[in-house]
Amino acid sequence: MSDESLSYEQARTELAEVVGRLEQGGGSLEESLALWERGEKLADICQKWLDNARERIDTARAARATE
Repeated sequence: MSDESLSYEQARTELAEVVGRLEQGGGSLEESLALWERGEKLADICQKWLDNARERIDTARAARATE
């Protein structure tokens, strides 16, 4: 599955797992950097979903206000 096809819930769940692994520590610097980069990508995916949801809500509210 490509990153673009992840749902918000899938990205959020994986992000929580990445954060947990980073908090546990014990990995090499290279592994930690790879996890950090993955976490950043997942956070961006989640933010895009949230931004889209906010836009849809704002559009719906504006449509109701003009009725």
